[in-house]
This record gives sequence, C-alpha cells and structure tokens, in this order.
Amino acid sequence: MTIHREGYKTIAIGALVFAIINLCSFYFISAHAAWVSGLIFLMTLGVELFLISFFRIPVRKLSHGDDLIICPADGKVVVIEEIVDEEYFKDKRLQISIFMSPANVHQNRNPVGGEVVYSQYHKGKYLVAWHPKSSTENERHSVVIKNVHGELLVKQIAGALARRIVNYLSVGHKVDQSAEMGFIKFGSRVDVLLPPGTTLNVQLNQVVQGGVTVLAKWK
Repeated sequence: MTIHREGYKTIAIGALVFAIINLCSFYFISAHAAWVSGLIFLMTLGVELFLISFFRIPVRKLSHGDDLIICPADGKVVVIEEIVDEEYFKDKRLQISIFMSPANVHQNRNPVGGEVVYSQYHKGKYLVAWHPKSSTENERHSVVIKNVHGELLVKQIAGALARRIVNYLSVGHKVDQSAEMGFIKFGSRVDVLLPPGTTLNVQLNQVVQGGVTVLAKWK
C-alpha cells in the first residue's frame, strides 16, 4: 500500500494537530485526569489513521481488455438507468453511477484507453452524492475518452462532504486503460455514460473496485 500524493499535505497537517493536542493534553490534563488524556489520544489517533486510510492506494492486479470497460472507482453501484445526456452527447445514454463512501479508495481510473476529446470542470452544488440531481447540479468534472469502439463519458461528482475534485486529464492526452484519472476528496460519486444497449457486467447495489471490476463490454 502507498499513500496518494493528494494526501501528503492533509496527513502532515493532521499529524501536526495530533502532536500539539496530545502534548497539551499530557502537560495540562494527564496528571489530574489520565483517562481523559487517554481518550483524547485515542480519538485523535483515530482521526489520523482515518486520513491515512482515506488516501491509501492498495496494491492491485489491474484489469485490461480492448473490448472491456473497467470500473473507474471503488464503491457501490447505485444507479443503472437510461438518461438523456445534455452535456456532451445530446442523446440517450446508459448511466452507471458508483457511490464512494469515505471508507472507499478515492483514486479514480480510466475505464478505457484512448484519446481525451473533452475535459470540462463545472461549478455546482454539494447535494448528497446519491441525490438524483447530483449528476447534473453538483460540482463535477466530465471527461470523454474516444477509441476505436466509440466515446465514453466519465463524470467525477462532488458530494455533501467532497469539496475538491482533482482531474489530471486534458484534451489531446492519450491515456491507458486503468491508469490514474484523478482523485476526489471525502465522499463522492462517479458516473459513466455508455451507449444504449451496452452489455453490462454489474448489477444494482454491487460493490465494485476501481481498475479491477469489469463494468461492461463494448457492443
């Protein structure tokens, strides 16, 4: 396991706050109420361990396949439905939405390889990630990757706690399947818009892993 570079600053600040709080607790509280000092230590340690866990990147055997569409994020499949995409395609698409809880790995990966033909950040609201309108009204970053099979849109969506979306792709980039696309901090959602009739390999409420689970196959 490694720590994502987006977490270095946050974890360092957390460690500093942890040290300051516990030094103060040791000098001013422990002599009179050792149990309170111990409780403070355990609570602050828990927060620091959570931060380390949140920014973790586990070692995995990533999936690849020219005809495969790989899951871009860890989490649970919360939406499988046909929608009309107003942002890019302007027609019907099959939307797969993956909810990422704070306990999930928050690194996002490219579901397919190809060329980035669209990359756009949108300001927006911070509705809870499972809200039906979060896909179109929340802060989000949309990327379209094109290859010989067609075009696929991946949308990173902020949630009620997620306040920063990081995306490393720009138009013209040639990207590899399952390579890193970006990162979302503190609870969020990722949508994938597929051509109607795409053969799915996942079900509603299924737990999936980014870069590992096969989401679907091209028609």
